[in-house]
Amino acid sequence: MKKKFLPMTFVSVAALLSLMAGTSCKKESNVSRQDRVVVAGGPSGVSGTCGDSTIKGVITSNIVLKSCKVYNLDGLVYVANNAVMTIEPGTVVKGVKGIPPEATNPGTPGGGLIVTKGSKLIADGTAADPIIFTSGDVAPKSGDWAGVAIIGRATSNHLSAVSLPGIGGVPMADISYGGPSNNVPNDNSGILRYVRIEYAGYELSPDNSLSGLTLAGVGNGTTLDFIEVYKSRTDAFGISGGTFNASHLLAIDPLDDMFDISDGYTGTITYALGISDPSRADKSQSNGFECDNNYNGDAITPYAHPILNYVTLIGQRDATAAGITNGLPSGTGKYGRAAHIRRNAEFTINNSIFIGYWYGISLDRQRPAAGDNSQTKYTNGTSTLTSNYVHAYVYPYATEINYASFGAFTPLGVTNRGYVNADPNMNIKLGAPFSATRIIRNYIPQVLSPARLVGAFPTGQTTWADGWTVL
Repeated sequence: MKKKFLPMTFVSVAALLSLMAGTSCKKESNVSRQDRVVVAGGPSGVSGTCGDSTIKGVITSNIVLKSCKVYNLDGLVYVANNAVMTIEPGTVVKGVKGIPPEATNPGTPGGGLIVTKGSKLIADGTAADPIIFTSGDVAPKSGDWAGVAIIGRATSNHLSAVSLPGIGGVPMADISYGGPSNNVPNDNSGILRYVRIEYAGYELSPDNSLSGLTLAGVGNGTTLDFIEVYKSRTDAFGISGGTFNASHLLAIDPLDDMFDISDGYTGTITYALGISDPSRADKSQSNGFECDNNYNGDAITPYAHPILNYVTLIGQRDATAAGITNGLPSGTGKYGRAAHIRRNAEFTINNSIFIGYWYGISLDRQRPAAGDNSQTKYTNGTSTLTSNYVHAYVYPYATEINYASFGAFTPLGVTNRGYVNADPNMNIKLGAPFSATRIIRNYIPQVLSPARLVGAFPTGQTTWADGWTVL
């Protein structure tokens, strides 16, 4: 199908490029709404001091978004044709709230940003002036808008090119990735650094939505560092193939999984904090990490093999909470496992802390029906666990067959620890991981913790998530 590139409306690319060139405003105090920092400032001035702009359609030439304006994404906005979108530190970008379909009304998809193959997003914020993608509604809620998606040309295990799911309708630009023509491991899709993405995951139809941050075939030339996804209505980070490395990630209160990995992703994630939402759980089960080679567990390469270093995942405060089957919003929501590794996926998990789930690290052997699977790949040494501290209410280290036939396994070697207690923090001794008042120090191992040197904040001296995040 021929690409269809639509011009921007309401404000032109040329106008955006020249926005308020001579009106840099003095930095002011942080502005808060509903106890969350909206923005501190930026090189062009404080957010909103230059008005706002609405963007829609397809961007096909380079564009710069200035910190003094507020930008509204009206529907899905595509960056295509090798264009570069540069966003200044301190800039606020809002997704216009979607309207669900009803009767004969098809509804209006929520705003979102899709960066296509060959194009780049340069969103390079700072700890003092993070770049914030959020809901445009005055009373923001999870799932108000679509989210941010980046599509690259890096390797996946799709045998042919596929379209990014969660878009719906007829896309206005090429949203394909994967297949033999997309095999550029060091592909560069830009920079996301000190970026917050809030209230994303608009559901086009049941189980059809983007993640808060969707990364499809993104290469290791891309910089992904200091990124938070807050209250997504689906997965926080959705990763399909690619080779990128990422660090300093936060997945806070997603409805579904914190990190959903599939289709041959082979990069490394270092320093990550995930906190599950105590007020809701997904009908498909809310996991910390969920990892598949592909849907059927086929023996195709590259095998999904994420390397996870220095991760802390927080589940629920007690077994009753972790074991619910009636969670909102569906009324059938359930919490799952800290890590559900299945469908022939491989893994390396080092120096991490998982607490408060019914099951900790669970290796699922249902698919494929014959040959190696995620459990046998651990037994034969293809996958490894090193220096992890795992609490679970049933089995810290489990095997399963697709949500059933759970059993325990003992990790290889002597470096991993597993705990089964009514109090999930009894042995691992984080600060106060289930406190109603959330601060970063709650998730740092105490001085006497046996896990002092592991997790998202090893040694307790690194509080890299302070200041620019919201919990």
